Amino acid sequence: MQTKSFTGKVALVTGGSRGIGAGIVRRLAADGASVAFTYSSSEEQALQLVREIESAGGKALSLKADSGSAEELRAAVARTAEAFGSLDIFVSNAGILTLRTIDVYTLEEFDRMVAINVRAAFVGIQAAAQEMKDGGRIVLIGSNTAIRTAFPGGSVYSMTKAALTGLVRGAAIDLAPRAITVNNVQPGPTATDMSSAHAERVKALIPLKRMGDVSEVASFVSYLASEDAGFITGASLTIDGGYVA
Repeated sequence: MQTKSFTGKVALVTGGSRGIGAGIVRRLAADGASVAFTYSSSEEQALQLVREIESAGGKALSLKADSGSAEELRAAVARTAEAFGSLDIFVSNAGILTLRTIDVYTLEEFDRMVAINVRAAFVGIQAAAQEMKDGGRIVLIGSNTAIRTAFPGGSVYSMTKAALTGLVRGAAIDLAPRAITVNNVQPGPTATDMSSAHAERVKALIPLKRMGDVSEVASFVSYLASEDAGFITGASLTIDGGYVA
């Protein structure tokens, strides 16, 4: 595997204290970036991740922020740039999943899903672009459920992830004059604490017959954030073992 060098680069990952987000934080830090990340409730996990990265010689900063709050998210972007002196890479990873069939889905649940899964991506892109120099990298973490819902109860989640595909296309065009790329990574079933309860059910639907590993998603994000990926923008790219093939 080719190692990308982000020495001197600064990254911010939302929802970075666990799961895919933590994997992305670890990978970008290992590649040399100074990495800030937000968390909403798991403070001890966040602090442990900072200690882990620092003990390996990296730089990390944990920031408590609810992605459902535009003010807290904007503040996290500003604090990252202030702490590390710049912002080069922004990864909008924070998201929630509330599964419920549409006939009983409450409006409050719907609004919360849209606020965190969609509005936060817009707010984050906007705030990050205002802090970035030309040539920055923005990566959203969507889901292959934007293409295939597969199970009952996923209508609203799929809708929020499908919305990201349109957002990145337009944002990529808007920011192209500054050579800032905007892309959307769409993981399929990935082995995390949140997915463990459904692992056996979904494995049968994956041609490769296994769950994805967090490190595989993180390496994809690292590539899209690298100089090598400078001609990729506005794309929604699946990493799902063939689940939607």
